Amino acid sequence: MLRRHFAALSLATLCPLPVAAQGNKVPRIVIGFPAGQGIDLVSRIVADAMKEEVGETVIVENKPGQGGSIALGQVARATPDGATILISAMAALVVAPHLYKNVTYDTLTSFAPVGRVVDMPMVLVVHPSLPVKTLPELIDYVKARPDKLSHSSSGNSTVSHIAMEELKHATGMKILHVPYQGSAAAMNDLIAGNVQIAMDTVAATQAHIKAGRLRLISAGSLERMPFFPDTPTIAEQGFPGFEANAWIGMLLPAGTPRETVDRLATALNKIVRTPANQQKFMAVGALPKPSTTAEFDAFLRAEYARWGKAIAASGIRAD
Repeated sequence: MLRRHFAALSLATLCPLPVAAQGNKVPRIVIGFPAGQGIDLVSRIVADAMKEEVGETVIVENKPGQGGSIALGQVARATPDGATILISAMAALVVAPHLYKNVTYDTLTSFAPVGRVVDMPMVLVVHPSLPVKTLPELIDYVKARPDKLSHSSSGNSTVSHIAMEELKHATGMKILHVPYQGSAAAMNDLIAGNVQIAMDTVAATQAHIKAGRLRLISAGSLERMPFFPDTPTIAEQGFPGFEANAWIGMLLPAGTPRETVDRLATALNKIVRTPANQQKFMAVGALPKPSTTAEFDAFLRAEYARWGKAIAASGIRAD
């Protein structure tokens, strides 16, 4: 059915004019993180699926920096012709605007939401040299060594940063924050022992956990995750309601014609619902979350309000 639906549809027809008439633009998906990051892996699955189904190459363009915010600023200024597509992690959309005054976009007015793609559940991991296997043991170990240990993140204001700040606040742990440009660099330093603790996605940590390079302490999801079903959640280990989960969505520049948005939304929804693609998402630690444009728009606005209130109440500051 998916192939029949797209038999006459190319990415050029996602635009109000043929792509050739717009200067032979190659459709591109822009992301705000380096290659190898979880969002990069997800975006390449989407791009490959688009190529397979519509017969036109879609490139993934990595524009790392400022926790994804640089990419959002560039897409916000792009020509709204359907040729520039944004796939963004939640932090740059709903966290960074509440932390920084210098972001060059307005989440609620600079973009046209297309649809939700996946959730990226988080896990708490430590370097194997730490003599701890549970969250209570980690808390006791850290409290005996205040400000002596450090934790990595994939960048200031990213979910790996904010989620760890929330955990530190909830548990009373005092750990130094060391931001990196992307999860790959953060994991390299964690594996090397230059930092000792991290909250990051399954996509970033799964291979290292299985190889014994990192020790899994806890799942950040509210319920046990299919990737590590025997691992208790943070909520189970004494902190009810605690959740660390990153979501990823697709957007276009504001002003993109409604017909273009709707066509791309239909394409994305069917790609995310396809069983073969769902297996690919799961293989990189992502949980497929298909949605309509209206559902994603409402979700995005609710998340924006929720995180604004949470950050104001917590006193978290970017460093």
